[in-house]
Amino acid sequence: MNKEFEMRRTLSTDEKSELLVVLKTRFDKNMKRHKNIKWHDVLDKLESNEQALITLQAMEQTNGEPDVIEGESDSVEILFVDCSEQTPSGRRKVCYDDLALESRKKYPPEASAVSLAKEIGVELLDETQYRRLQKLGEFDTKTSSWIQTPEKIRQLGGALFCDRRYDTVFVYHNGAESYYASRGFRASLKV
Repeated sequence: MNKEFEMRRTLSTDEKSELLVVLKTRFDKNMKRHKNIKWHDVLDKLESNEQALITLQAMEQTNGEPDVIEGESDSVEILFVDCSEQTPSGRRKVCYDDLALESRKKYPPEASAVSLAKEIGVELLDETQYRRLQKLGEFDTKTSSWIQTPEKIRQLGGALFCDRRYDTVFVYHNGAESYYASRGFRASLKV
C-alpha cells in the first residue's frame, strides 16, 4: 500500500482544476474506452459532485489512473474504472478483507482491499466489470487484482482475483489472508 496515501476530505480550487485537466487529458487520449460519451457530460456530473472529485483524487493518488468506460447502456451514471496498465501500485500488498487481515497473525499486511476501497469511496470490480475492462486493453499482464468475491467462497476462507496472461483473462482463488507485492485491486466509481 502507498504509505503516502492519505484520504483527503476536501480539495482546493487549484487541486480540482488540476484533477479535471488530468481526467480530461486521459479521456481524450483513450476514446475507445468511451466512444458514446462526451466530455461535457462527464464534466457536468463532476462539477456538481464534490465527493466524486475527492474519490477520483484518491484513485489518482494511489496510481489507479481512473478513466470513464462504457457502462450498461441504460445507465445514466458515468462509470470511472482504474485503467492503469498494472494493478494500482498504491493499492498493492493487501489481503482481501478485514476478517482476513485479523486472521493473519504472522506478517500481516497494512490493510485489506475491501477496507481501503471503502475508505477511498469505491467498489472492487466484479468479474463482469473486470472482463469488460480487459476488452478495452491489456491490463494486469504482470500483476493481479482482487475482485468482489461471492459470499459462499468468502465464508469458506477464499477470495477471487484476476489477471491477464497468454492473451487470456484468468479468474483464480486464494486464501483471503494472502497478499503479494504484485497483487492489489482495481475499483470503480459511479457518478
